[in-house]
Amino acid sequence: MLLSFLPLAGCGRKAPRAQAVPRDATVLALGDSLTSGVGASADTAYPAVLQRLTGWKVVNAGVPGDTSTQALARLPGLLQQHQPALVVVSIGGNDFLRRQGASTTRAQVRQICELVRASGAQVLLVAVPELSLLAAAGRLSDHALYADIADELKIPLHRKGWSAVLADARLRSDQIHANATGYAEFAQGLVKTLRDSGFLVH
Repeated sequence: MLLSFLPLAGCGRKAPRAQAVPRDATVLALGDSLTSGVGASADTAYPAVLQRLTGWKVVNAGVPGDTSTQALARLPGLLQQHQPALVVVSIGGNDFLRRQGASTTRAQVRQICELVRASGAQVLLVAVPELSLLAAAGRLSDHALYADIADELKIPLHRKGWSAVLADARLRSDQIHANATGYAEFAQGLVKTLRDSGFLVH
């Protein structure tokens, strides 16, 4: 399985290549309220949109309010129950909202990714925006810990997905959640990263 994460040849920072996930495979979307779809209906949450765009069976494992600690605690049972080929990890926003130390969040998110790989599944990490004065003004940027973890573990990273959606008032239902249009836009951007990384070939 580790061979599937060898970097692309060439200079510069390239996204690691993954193994293609078959059309009928199970994919687990692990996260918090942004994954569960708060601000929209269940069939317009991003995992439902992703399922329609890919043909995968996408399990929505988003729980509103979840921190990285809680997601890590839930993960073993989810992996055993669903045996996914791929896990999309989008967690950490509630850690930042509750002012949890970045080092703790980094360690938990890294452990989530390692646990996924140890199960035999592949992992795609999704960057989450950091809290800042600029964020309050609608100018969001990804927290640096996600790029650090992706580099360390040589796993693909979906960059600026939530940062772009949540910075646009037209795509939000409130300050921290997307609306149906925002979740659709996030899913479409995610599909591009999935294709660029090699997870999605159809």
